[in-house]
Amino acid sequence: MIYSKMWCVVKPSVGIPVFIAAVAIASFSVHLALTLNTSWVKNFLNGGAKVVAVAAPADAAVKK
Repeated sequence: MIYSKMWCVVKPSVGIPVFIAAVAIASFSVHLALTLNTSWVKNFLNGGAKVVAVAAPADAAVKK
């Protein structure tokens, strides 16, 4: 383990929960920023207007 000497300074019973909490807070912050700063995420989560993609006919796709 690369950081094995770290546990001489920080107890694992303290360090592991702090690390897990930091990851959870960072993940929540990223998701909150996406929700607040984009319009498509809000529409997607609220079940906004569904757009159906229409495929071009097969004969139009191949031009000879």
